[in-house]
Amino acid sequence: MNSETPRLVGAALERARTSGFEYSCDPAVGRLLATLAAAVPENGRVLELGTGVGVGTAWLVSGLLPRTDATVTSVESDPGRGAAAASGDWPGFVDLRVGDGIDLLAAEGGYDLVAAEGGYDLVFADCVAGKHVGLDRTIAALRPRGVLVVDDMVPAPGVTWDEGFAVRQEGVRRTLLSHERLVALELAHGSGVILATAR
Repeated sequence: MNSETPRLVGAALERARTSGFEYSCDPAVGRLLATLAAAVPENGRVLELGTGVGVGTAWLVSGLLPRTDATVTSVESDPGRGAAAASGDWPGFVDLRVGDGIDLLAAEGGYDLVAAEGGYDLVFADCVAGKHVGLDRTIAALRPRGVLVVDDMVPAPGVTWDEGFAVRQEGVRRTLLSHERLVALELAHGSGVILATAR
């Protein structure tokens, strides 16, 4: 993938602009997602928690194309944003859902998706469900050598987090960097990223 904005990403950014959605995936994080998606094994599974209007999804899909063997499942809790994302021109391996990401993980196999012969090779946790709430289920959803990406770990320029949010973010940081199942590091990249690989 070259340095130009992929077509799907450009279309998703336009949806975000016209809908007034201001919390789309940071471009630097998006390029990281595309790079990681390109390394997903054959017939791999990718999960995004927090579709928004589809910018992060577009980066993930752009990293996979022209492959069609992998699947991308993205879950958005807000029906309006979910409908906006669904209006995109997605390839057939993309499954956009409206609902709670934690409910999806529970339905697929409870806390241990790997034991249930499920799990994901790449997970992008970009919303409260699966990050601030249910992080244990997100970690359990990783296949061995699966990669978890969590972004927005530093405040945006000019933004100050309230104390409660800052405490929740620090809890996510501590969990990911110390979890016995993960090898993780924090990157000063884009909106602040923690990248973790399941043992």
